[in-house]
Amino acid sequence: MTDFCQRTEQLIGCESYQKIKNSVILIVGVGGVGGYAAEFFARAGVGNLVLVDFDKVENSNINRQIIATSKTVGEFKTEVLKQRLLEINPDISVRIFTQRFNEESAEKILGEKFDFVVDAIDSVKDKTSLILSAKRAGFKVISAMGAGNRFDIPSFEVKDIFKTQNDGLAKVMRKNLREAGVSELPCVCAKSQAIKLSGVVGSISYYPPACASVICAYVLNEIIKG
Repeated sequence: MTDFCQRTEQLIGCESYQKIKNSVILIVGVGGVGGYAAEFFARAGVGNLVLVDFDKVENSNINRQIIATSKTVGEFKTEVLKQRLLEINPDISVRIFTQRFNEESAEKILGEKFDFVVDAIDSVKDKTSLILSAKRAGFKVISAMGAGNRFDIPSFEVKDIFKTQNDGLAKVMRKNLREAGVSELPCVCAKSQAIKLSGVVGSISYYPPACASVICAYVLNEIIKG
């Protein structure tokens, strides 16, 4: 096929584009934020993606997950996303692990070299396990914090998790990471305060992709810088 990234290469230059094209990125959790991040990476020309998620598409995902439609409900998220990415770029390498990332699966999933690990997990326990395992393996990690219970104009930033505010997930993660001896972790967090709601976390269509775009921009700029 004609190289669809001609305009990307024109923007960043041939050498930088080749770095992106040759990179290998692991995304753990491919629902709201992770699914959009995977698509942004693919459209930017990343040549190798590894996707991890154990879950199936549910009707409640349709309001915010790029892989969720009336036709994909009941299918595994990793399989739906892989097919979508191959339709964008038939030359991309997409490998999937349709399983939960936890302490038991960490060694198998992290058993190769990654240029970056993207943490888009909801579970605090699994999120902590991924960060600690990836750091032990020497991989660069970026972690997504909360994108729910907000509907204002999204504004996300990359900052050290130990300098975050207004984020309940980050607060819990700070405690876990501090106890594990971690002193720094870049994360993407919303600048606004979450709304306090009872029951399930509220969500809206435009918040997860806004978070994912900042993750993608950070990762690709880090890869370009080398």
